Amino acid sequence: MSQYGSRWGESAYRPPRFGRFSFFPPVIKALLIGNTAIWLVFGVLLSPFTLGGAPLIVAFTELFALWPLGTGFWPWQLVTYMFFHGGFLHLFFNMFALWMFGMELEQLWGSKRFLVFYLFCGIVGGLTNLLVAPLVGQAAPTVGASGAVFGVLLAFGMMFPNRPIYLYFLLPIRAKYFIAAYIGLELFFGVTGTSDGVAHFAHLGGAAAGLLFVLGLRDVLPFRRWWELLRDLAPQRSIQKHRFSRPSQSVHEATFFDIRSGRARRSDEKDGEEITQEAIDAILDKINRAGYQSLTDDEKRTLNEASKKIH
Repeated sequence: MSQYGSRWGESAYRPPRFGRFSFFPPVIKALLIGNTAIWLVFGVLLSPFTLGGAPLIVAFTELFALWPLGTGFWPWQLVTYMFFHGGFLHLFFNMFALWMFGMELEQLWGSKRFLVFYLFCGIVGGLTNLLVAPLVGQAAPTVGASGAVFGVLLAFGMMFPNRPIYLYFLLPIRAKYFIAAYIGLELFFGVTGTSDGVAHFAHLGGAAAGLLFVLGLRDVLPFRRWWELLRDLAPQRSIQKHRFSRPSQSVHEATFFDIRSGRARRSDEKDGEEITQEAIDAILDKINRAGYQSLTDDEKRTLNEASKKIH
């Protein structure tokens, strides 16, 4: 992650060595191609052109880089800034780190979850930079995928803590130690203002997002239960609506006259069939979870019969 400059950096979970393992899974491949294509178009092909006397790239930077609040910020920049880079080396190291640490995570989690994770880390990294960088006098337009990549880096260290990483391609160091040291350096540089031009707080925000995401997957933090709780609250409003208004569709019961009993019966009613309290409770539970319209025709008829007996 850079403000026109950059740096990036064994558990029981192990993807298969053979079979369906891919060195370029779909999301990683798309991100590598997309980021490279954007850099070629905006950083190379359009660089000679001007608009109103200013380089054309300046106009795109004003739209798509992440600008400080109050000085050109737009909400979409929290996503678009991840796909713009300050130069070839900035792009290369970000994409190399994304591929090296991200391909096993995508194999392990699946492409959809990995994409959500990647965007989540990048957005949280951008928000962190927006809120914290001005407090230490480091507010500047920011570009680059390093916030998201730092989330990938931290998640890799949590999923594969004892995997060796070869420092300078020679010295092996376990992932958990390498990542802890790297995050510590980022925190030091961010607080002290060392290495100007690097968005350290975007890196730290992306790493924090990666930590929260993995803790949520492991149910250390109950994000999944909170989400299920919020999701289950929505049908409650639907229940109140059906309680005080007529259903949009009426239930028509097919009946015939039973000579033996001398009464009209449903076509699907069995001899001696009784509606039990357990059946009613199961239907009411289903309404609470998914609403009245989720009931089958048989369940609606059972509920209608029970209401007739009550009244």
